[in-house]
Amino acid sequence: MNDAIAALVRRHDPDRFLTALFAPPARRDALLILYAFNHELARAREVVSEPPLALIRLQWWREVVEGTPRRHEVAAPLSEAIAAGQLDPALLLPVIEARESEAYGDFQTVKEWRTWLLAGAGGLAVAAARALDAPAPAVLQPFGAAYGVAGLLRASSVLTARQRCLLPRDVLERHGLTPEAFMQDPVSAPARAVSQAVAEEGEAFLAEARAVPLPRAAIAAALPALLARRDLARWPKIAWPRQFGDRLAVTAAGLTGRLSL
Repeated sequence: MNDAIAALVRRHDPDRFLTALFAPPARRDALLILYAFNHELARAREVVSEPPLALIRLQWWREVVEGTPRRHEVAAPLSEAIAAGQLDPALLLPVIEARESEAYGDFQTVKEWRTWLLAGAGGLAVAAARALDAPAPAVLQPFGAAYGVAGLLRASSVLTARQRCLLPRDVLERHGLTPEAFMQDPVSAPARAVSQAVAEEGEAFLAEARAVPLPRAAIAAALPALLARRDLARWPKIAWPRQFGDRLAVTAAGLTGRLSL
């Protein structure tokens, strides 16, 4: 295992770090590199003040995926994994495109918002399944999207503090809110109704995931959806940090290969 990459993922993405432990040892490094790459994409918007600056950082990663060598703790192993055929660049580019959409975060409709989640968090799950050499990796898209919704809900206070709203405008408007009004009072009754509508979209993604057969080889890529199910079932209560029951559920599913959503 690449210790530096593992430490980075464990620190910044503990959920996916836990789930990656249930990947076959020969595939685990590629999965962790993928998750480290995803963390770097997320940082592109977090560390800058304006969306155009995030796009510049994301273009840097696009060039890495397309073959430009870079000296960087994540970029170098990412390039090696792509060259070795462990990660598919064709599946990484849509994830970058989703982050580009996220840089502005202006989703007019639920349809646009769902498309973003399917391409971003959903696309990451597809790339993870491909890294595991699972058959039909595209079936993992709703699994990843469900985790993306749960992640938005868990990060709602952080996003609000950063004056960011990644919710569809038509849902906000349905409850008489603008993004600015939502961020000003995220615990108001209308804001809570919006968050509940978002949670229901997560449940819809889980329903889509239940309807497809999950390849046994893809279990490590699908495990984040189990955490999404537990988060959505508890909403609006948030378990932070993760409770023992969450880790136990992931461990049981990872060891048995049975994922109950």
